[in-house]
Amino acid sequence: QVQLVESGGGLVQPGGSLRLSCAGSGYFFTIYTMKWYRQAPGKERELVASIRSDGSRNYADSVKGRFTISRDNAANTVYLQMNSLKPEDTAAYYCNTRIRGTEHWGQGTQVTVSS
Repeated sequence: QVQLVESGGGLVQPGGSLRLSCAGSGYFFTIYTMKWYRQAPGKERELVASIRSDGSRNYADSVKGRFTISRDNAANTVYLQMNSLKPEDTAAYYCNTRIRGTEHWGQGTQVTVSS
């Protein structure tokens, strides 16, 4: 059974940093693209960053230069390092992977950026 478990969210002041983690289990983590999405209240879920099995990365324009996605295949974990956080980054952040046409999601972790 595929499971994705996020951690690392919290309350941070504008300009601060957080690192999110997502631990995957129940599948061969190494070969699948991993993604981070976020959803703010009243808004649609949006793709924040992705990392392929070869390590290539993509980012939403809104987070380029501030967020970094990485993966540790030995630990079956994907990370999202978030720097220079802004109030508009406030959202629930979700880990995602797509396996044989099926989307799998974690439970989400809340990030709140506020003074």
